[in-house]
Amino acid sequence: MNTPRWTFVVAVLLSIVGSLKMLAGSQGNCETENSDSRDRMTMKSESFDRDPGWLGVNNRSARMREPVSIRQDFGHSASTRHAGGAAQGEMGGFISPAGEIAFYGKAIEPANLDRPLTASGTLSIGKGGTHLLLGFFNSETVNEWRTPNSISLRINGRGENFYAYVEYCTSKWRAGGDTTPFPSVVDTKTGRSRLIGFDCDKSFKWSLAYDPRANDGRGVVTATIGDHTAVCLLDESHKQDGAVFNRFGIMNVMKSADRGSEAWFDDISINGREAETFSRDPQWDGRNNRRRTQSRLVRPWFDFGFSDTKFAGGKNRGELGGQMFRGDCRYPDRMACYGDRVGPLTFEKPLRASGKIAMTRGVSDSTTLFGFYHSRESMRQNESQSDGVPESVLGIHVEGPSRDGFRFYPVSRTKGGKSRFGEVSRFPKISPDGKVHDWSLDYDPQAAQGRGQITVALDGNSNTFDLAEGEKSRGTTFDRFGIVTSWIDGNSQDVYWDDLTYTARQE
Repeated sequence: MNTPRWTFVVAVLLSIVGSLKMLAGSQGNCETENSDSRDRMTMKSESFDRDPGWLGVNNRSARMREPVSIRQDFGHSASTRHAGGAAQGEMGGFISPAGEIAFYGKAIEPANLDRPLTASGTLSIGKGGTHLLLGFFNSETVNEWRTPNSISLRINGRGENFYAYVEYCTSKWRAGGDTTPFPSVVDTKTGRSRLIGFDCDKSFKWSLAYDPRANDGRGVVTATIGDHTAVCLLDESHKQDGAVFNRFGIMNVMKSADRGSEAWFDDISINGREAETFSRDPQWDGRNNRRRTQSRLVRPWFDFGFSDTKFAGGKNRGELGGQMFRGDCRYPDRMACYGDRVGPLTFEKPLRASGKIAMTRGVSDSTTLFGFYHSRESMRQNESQSDGVPESVLGIHVEGPSRDGFRFYPVSRTKGGKSRFGEVSRFPKISPDGKVHDWSLDYDPQAAQGRGQITVALDGNSNTFDLAEGEKSRGTTFDRFGIVTSWIDGNSQDVYWDDLTYTARQE
């Protein structure tokens, strides 16, 4: 046997096999692991070019249920007179709150927060339950509640009564509500104030006015229903955000599917113009206002995980994300998670993660939490409603408050401890506008005099948050990296991530 010849053949075959492995590795998930010698950790990368097979619990609950029927049937009505207008004919009908937009409005000359706005008319809200906005809005930015570029009366039907609120939202998703609400009473047991409400199936005169010069030039929204008035003072700097309004009319509140009822409006005067009596079809603009659809955007039906989409700006199609509601730790089926196996990792050693993110929808009172968590402790059923952050978490929140839009900030909670997240307003803003951002999370256990420090950055805009004394030594561990829902329920966001790199092992 010619040994050198066979040695050469074997070498060639091994080279071919190695090339094939490298080629296979360059396709699909593009997963790589590499050692970071600076902090003795192993990093893992995931590009989601194909389903990575991460582990999920309840994360596709929406797909396991039959969709609910959403009825929208409103607009011009030639033969009715529920709202008490001067002549037969009005606008309105059956309106259902839902995650999908439905509106009916008059096209108006574009207006902004630097000029006065007025509207008035009559209304009657049917018994049952509806949730709608009556006011000025922008047909190009209707995507969720709070609705950017809007000034409105929010009407919420509850059985025999309906409740009304005055609110606004700027072009940057910064919102405000009643400073002086409609008539209220104080509950003697809780000490909390609650609205008295208005009778359903009764006609009321109403008005809505915005004065940009009032409130020391910051702006004021004033609304009346019958003999009662509510006032909303714009927060300082909100007027500077700007807003553009190109419609006046009604639209459903876009949170999630819920019950609807009838609502009627008539004799509407906009910005001092002659009142529209709807005695004939005014040909106002409508979107999805005459249809019945099926929806799985129901609170709290989760639908997130691997997604064959490309919102987050990755190199290839495929990413992580979807529809995420806040969870509720009192019920096992109202918590959800989806993550990759890591660790176990601890607060005692460094942790890192980075990638791309895009937020496409964000309802007020919603939260997305992603980062390092524990598959059992972060999903533990319990009756407590004192803390919305799951135990055994180190990650990033995408969350309000409404007056500030959405912030991108670090959050942590040790096993058996309380949540900590520092001063939220110091951290970067993120908006549900679909824009792609680069982000990073860096945890240094030796910083802050050895207490530990988290640094979060969004598009290079970073800030830090220090752990409290003794927190990192409480025995907290993490065995997943990904998404985990909060422990106190709320509304939803649609968020997507791609091209992730994260700590897989600490050495």
